[in-house]
Amino acid sequence: MKILSVRDFFENKNREFALSLITEPKTLDNNIKESQIHRPGLALAGFLERFSYNRIQILGETEINYMQTISEDTLYDRIKEMFEFNIPLIIVTKGLSIPQQVEYLANEMNIAIMTSRLSTDKLINGLARYLREYFAPQKSIHGTLVEVFGLGMLLTGKSGIGKSECALDLVERGHRLIADDIVQIIQTDDTLVGSAVNDFGYFMEVRGIGLIDVERMFGIEAVRKTAIIDTQVELLLWQDNLDYERIGLTNNFVDILGINLPIIYLPVSPGKNVSVIIEVIALNHILKNYGYDAAEAYQRKLQERIHRKTRPHKFREPEEKKL
Repeated sequence: MKILSVRDFFENKNREFALSLITEPKTLDNNIKESQIHRPGLALAGFLERFSYNRIQILGETEINYMQTISEDTLYDRIKEMFEFNIPLIIVTKGLSIPQQVEYLANEMNIAIMTSRLSTDKLINGLARYLREYFAPQKSIHGTLVEVFGLGMLLTGKSGIGKSECALDLVERGHRLIADDIVQIIQTDDTLVGSAVNDFGYFMEVRGIGLIDVERMFGIEAVRKTAIIDTQVELLLWQDNLDYERIGLTNNFVDILGINLPIIYLPVSPGKNVSVIIEVIALNHILKNYGYDAAEAYQRKLQERIHRKTRPHKFREPEEKKL
């Protein structure tokens, strides 16, 4: 289970979210374990039966104004009862001030409180996006990710089969490299987003040459940080005894992080222009997205031709000659 420490969050994101720490530094030792965000309006009113205490709590102008409408003793009791739960972090928006007893209880019960200069909506939207990406399911796959005609193509196969060389040819043809050798895949919503594992740059290992810097060699337009993965192409060594797909009526899928990703098993052999075939796969995928399937169109026309040839012709008697 992935965990985000409050200290790391504050140190890495305090500028992006305009954060300032109100409570003592010792309160930063808590951990964030949920990607959702909660506004504790009902908890402040005393209803704690369904209190989502394990999420980041956001106090906006509505919550702060409500605190000012109740007596100090009532506020103290409700905040103390609320802080008995293991709340990881509280963020106050718009730079608003909180009652003194809230800060006192937070330090006493070791709950971090921060203030942000951002508006409530802006903070919630940005924070939700960040947490969703941080806690998203992810895995690493040995392969190469390229963007071809705007589609993310994940090239996989045994080591030495030619994935990097194929990606290099595609880059030379005007397409873009995202990651080589190891691809980090994150599942966000219903899509798979791929990127490089590290931020060393866009280096590629070409056997017989060594490492090359794709960005320096081909320019900034030849690379990209992330891309949505649309299909996977598994490169296989050609074997005469295997029956490969020739028509394309069968659609294969592979499960990656719970998402069915289209996969094509592409046999390779010496002299075969794999990069051109990768471009054809991308264009064919685009046509399918627009509702045109070449294999189904061919099959339909073939069936129509067979039906016309096998259909019986009506017998027409010859007309009588006029006298």
